[in-house]
Amino acid sequence: QVPLVESGGGLVQPGGSLRLSCAASGTLFSIYTMGWYRQAPGKQRELVASIFNNGRTRYADSVEGRFTISRNNVQKTVYLQMNSLKPEDTAVYYCNKDPALPWGQGTQVTVSS
Repeated sequence: QVPLVESGGGLVQPGGSLRLSCAASGTLFSIYTMGWYRQAPGKQRELVASIFNNGRTRYADSVEGRFTISRNNVQKTVYLQMNSLKPEDTAVYYCNKDPALPWGQGTQVTVSS
């Protein structure tokens, strides 16, 4: 497992946008499938988006059409562009290669007026 540091969260009004970043390290970053997960208080952790090493992406139904996951293998960074944010998107967001591996600290996203 490579160390992962999430950033970019904050407070935003409904309909607004945020761009999350996940900074990784290590020489094998480009071979990993990476995912963005979120966990709201009292709810289980949920996979919201993933990107394979060939560039293919998948999204949860709840974020399809609003979120975009991307990666830069030179910078060793995974991004999550979040548009048209809703209050139900409020959660702590994490990135990881495998949910069985240790988690980072995550970044808080709060959508409220």
